[in-house]
Amino acid sequence: MKKTAINTSGAPKPIAPYSPAIQVGNLLFISGQIAMDPIEQVYRPLPVEEETERVMQNIEALLTAAGMSWSHVVKASIFMKDMADYGKINEVYGKYVGEVPPAREAVQVSQLPRDCKVEISVIAHLDIV
Repeated sequence: MKKTAINTSGAPKPIAPYSPAIQVGNLLFISGQIAMDPIEQVYRPLPVEEETERVMQNIEALLTAAGMSWSHVVKASIFMKDMADYGKINEVYGKYVGEVPPAREAVQVSQLPRDCKVEISVIAHLDIV
């Protein structure tokens, strides 16, 4: 099977040697997204709800570029700087994932890239209906 990198102007460019998303067959693996502005390519600290909204928009742009949507997401990983933000992150996350949310884990970590508050990665499958 062929491995294809997915890029879009609607999501930030990578800040290290990785692809924003990789498609292999009907599977799409989206790298961890942080609240970087896709136009200015910068991270500015914001309240965790606003950071989560930007992260979800970045993921959505990559899903769209691959011909998918949030309904195709089967797995998510949430990394947060402070577990006290769990409820706020879930509130924003829940607006995107629909009636049958993907499997996921949510963990607190000591530090994230650019010292952001939240990072989310997902796996999607094209054949989901």
